[in-house]
Amino acid sequence: MRRWRRWGLRALLAAVAVAVLPVLLTLIYLLPFVHPVSTLMIGDLAKLKSYERQWVELEDVAPVLVHSVIMSEDGQFCGHYGVDFAELNKVIDDALDGEEVRGASTITMQVVKNLFLWPGRSYVRKALEIPMAIMFDAIVPKWRIMEIYLNIAELGDGIYGVEAASQKQFGRSAAKLSARQAALLTASLPNPYVRIPSKPSRAMQRVARVIERRARKAGGYVGCVATD
Repeated sequence: MRRWRRWGLRALLAAVAVAVLPVLLTLIYLLPFVHPVSTLMIGDLAKLKSYERQWVELEDVAPVLVHSVIMSEDGQFCGHYGVDFAELNKVIDDALDGEEVRGASTITMQVVKNLFLWPGRSYVRKALEIPMAIMFDAIVPKWRIMEIYLNIAELGDGIYGVEAASQKQFGRSAAKLSARQAALLTASLPNPYVRIPSKPSRAMQRVARVIERRARKAGGYVGCVATD
């Protein structure tokens, strides 16, 4: 009985640690000089594999790239509190109706997944992701969430963040991307191993044109991350 109690206490302490650690890290990530790394980056290091990431502040990213990412990945980014429940409910309804399950991850949800959780689809991971995203959004300003996202997003094999990707794909910094280059880089986000911004397929070019049009009409959708 004592042994079971000890194991139960240890399990409880471990559960508390798992719950508290993301909150503590989130408070640390509030500091502008802290440059968070993702679990994928840590995984690369664990496999003795190097990666490229050049941290860039949000004000040094071309606004058109920020607008492209928001309008493509999470149009309600400035309006929700970490989770877009309206979109999530649509996805749940579609799944219950037997339709193909599509993603409903907000930018904030992608950030907490990349910072605290593991890759791959999982209902368990999604169940953890939702409250973490709400917590993260409540603590971290929108501009900082976007800054972290743009610096930890996977954009190729061993390539993380928009600065390293911009340099590799277009030979220029993220601050100097054109509207089309920003749209192509954004279009690669769902599958950066297959979609190569500097060598886009016709299908990728069509997606980029849609993203470019949406970015031009961003308006109030991107007010929470304005840097000027």
